[in-house]
Amino acid sequence: MLGGNVSEIAATANVAFLLAFPSLFSIINPIGGALIFSVYTRAFSRPDRLTTAGLVGLYSLIIMFCALWGGAYVLNFFGVSIDAVRIAGGMVVALSGWHLLNSGDQHPDRKTGDQQPATGDADDDPKQVAFFPLTLPFTTGPGTIAVAITLGAERPKDSAHALAFFLGVTLAAIANAAIIWIAYRFADRLTAAMGATARQVVVRLSAFLLVCIGVQILVTAVGDLVMKWRVG
Repeated sequence: MLGGNVSEIAATANVAFLLAFPSLFSIINPIGGALIFSVYTRAFSRPDRLTTAGLVGLYSLIIMFCALWGGAYVLNFFGVSIDAVRIAGGMVVALSGWHLLNSGDQHPDRKTGDQQPATGDADDDPKQVAFFPLTLPFTTGPGTIAVAITLGAERPKDSAHALAFFLGVTLAAIANAAIIWIAYRFADRLTAAMGATARQVVVRLSAFLLVCIGVQILVTAVGDLVMKWRVG
C-alpha cells in the first residue's frame, strides 16, 4: 500500500515536471533571449557579463518560484486578475522591445562592435540591468509569470500529491534557470561567431519580435477578457 502511494507521488512529480518544463521553456526562449542579452551587455567586460548572466539566472528562478508557489494567492489578495497581469505585461514587453529597436546606436560600441569597458551610466551597470530589463520583462516576463501562475493553480487538492506536484514544477523551474544562465553566459561567443552585419540584423529582428510578442500578449489578453464579458 505504501509502495503504491510512493509510486503515485513519484508519477505526480514526473507529470508536473514534464508539463512545466516545456511550457516554461517555450515562453522563456533562452536562445532568443541570449541575443538580446548580448546587446545590453556588449559594453561590459567579460567578468561583468558573466556576473550579469548569473544574476539574470538567479532572478529568473526567483520570479518563477514566486509565481509557481504563491502567484495565485498574491493576485487574489490584491484583487488582480491574470488578465490584468497579461495586459500590463504585454504593454511593458512591447514598449521595452520598441525602446531596444530604436536605441541600437546610442552606445558607440553598438555602432562599431568594439568592446569597451563599462562606464558609469546606469545602462552599463550589471546590477542595474540584470533585473530590469534583462530578467523582467525580457527573460521571465508577463508571459512566463502567467504560465507559472496557471501551473501553480493546477496543483492537486490533497497535500501529498500537491507536495509532489510542487517538487516537479520546482525542478522544472531550476532546469530552465540553468539553461538561461548557460545561454546568457555564452551569448558573447554566439554573437562573435556572426559577422557585424548579421549581428545587427539579428538584433533588430529580435527587438522587433519582442515588440510583436508584447502586442500578441496584449491582444490575446484583451480578446480573452472580451469573451469573458460576453459570456458573463
